[in-house]
Amino acid sequence: MAELLTEELLGELLEAPSLDGFIEAHDLGARSLSEYLNALLEEKHLERAAVVRMANLNETFGYQIFKGTRGPSRNKVLQIAFAMALTLRETNRALEAAGVSSLYSKDRRDAIIIFCLDRGCSLQKVNEELYRFGEETVC
Repeated sequence: MAELLTEELLGELLEAPSLDGFIEAHDLGARSLSEYLNALLEEKHLERAAVVRMANLNETFGYQIFKGTRGPSRNKVLQIAFAMALTLRETNRALEAAGVSSLYSKDRRDAIIIFCLDRGCSLQKVNEELYRFGEETVC
């Protein structure tokens, strides 16, 4: 699932001899959160049940997120991101697919979350760090 960076895609678009060829060569449709998460499950060889459990989600609600029948809050997406050990880029793509704001390094709470994502921290560890700095925990 090595997606092109936005800058790389823009470069290809600007160098494309025709718009038709560019559109045909790239799947630019908006991907749903459930499609993205399920693709990540497959890529990372993870089991949905284990991720739902590690994300500390209600089992039914977790399955509904992965099936696309329920829309999660920003915090629920972050819980899933930590349970799946997503990178910052993968996490921001999941947040955008969920229709919520991506992580922003100028925001104190988001900066803590970004730091923890980058270091591969667990959900418990990010919550401890958020609490330590007086910020709202993820869950």
